[in-house]
Amino acid sequence: MHPSLLSTLTSLLALSPTLTTAASLQKITSDIGPNPRKVGFYIYVPDKLAASPPILVNPHWCHGDAQACYSGSQYATLASKYGFIVIYPDSPNTADKCWDVSSNETHTHDAGGDSLGIASMVRWTLDKYKGDAKRVFVTGVSSGAMMTSLLLGAYPDIFAAGSAFAGVPYGCFAGNGYGVWSDACATGKVKKTGAEWAAMVKAGYAGYTGWRPKIQIFHGTNDEVLNYANFEEEIKEWTAVLGFNNTPTTITANTPVNGWTKNVYGDDDWFEAYSAAGVPHNIQNQEATAMAWFDLTCTGDNCFKWGQGGPALN
Repeated sequence: MHPSLLSTLTSLLALSPTLTTAASLQKITSDIGPNPRKVGFYIYVPDKLAASPPILVNPHWCHGDAQACYSGSQYATLASKYGFIVIYPDSPNTADKCWDVSSNETHTHDAGGDSLGIASMVRWTLDKYKGDAKRVFVTGVSSGAMMTSLLLGAYPDIFAAGSAFAGVPYGCFAGNGYGVWSDACATGKVKKTGAEWAAMVKAGYAGYTGWRPKIQIFHGTNDEVLNYANFEEEIKEWTAVLGFNNTPTTITANTPVNGWTKNVYGDDDWFEAYSAAGVPHNIQNQEATAMAWFDLTCTGDNCFKWGQGGPALN
């Protein structure tokens, strides 16, 4: 794997959540269902859960792990405040802790790979804690962003929305094996039409006709690990999957950070793409923006509900 990922997201590690409750990160070792790659399962369940709690999945970056992801963002603190559950999967790839975003199994619904292990974690958590199946979300950075996009494509029946920071299109790293590094994808040389990308996503769950998740992506223009060209390919991919025109309906400068530009596509704000001018691969996580995207600060009866607005496509 690419050696420069060793330094990815080091600045995030300074953001240690300050918890004022007895809740802590717990490792689950019981049978959770199909998990062929033995992905590690860590979970944060706040002391006070919301009724029918939402679930947020937060896969880590290469050379990270579940504990680093837990301590490297504010999601556990926010979960304690708003009553949602956070799942921190842990990559079984001991060589570099990158996620399996290459194998055919992981790209295919319920076929295997790391993605099936994560899907089983969600299903187990929904059942055990009587979670809200219409409010399951995923967010990650770098390799975690790649897994975010992969889960949105292969498991659109589970995830209602995702937020991916410095990733690549679903299918861009596809290869023969579980730990394949695609230099062509990383350097921005994999280019397809929107229709070609969409065909790959739809093949991930053949015959699926339900609601497609909301999608939010972020990418730095100076990304030295996953070239900025991947941002343009992601836009082509998801606008085609969702049936949107690839021309933004609105463009907003300097949000959520000065120099970042927000582009919205289609109706009902179902796809957002943020271009971060001058930002390298070590992009700053934006918990507040992701929380708003998932409506996770809502604790009432009329919160984000999957299927209210947005496209349901064959």
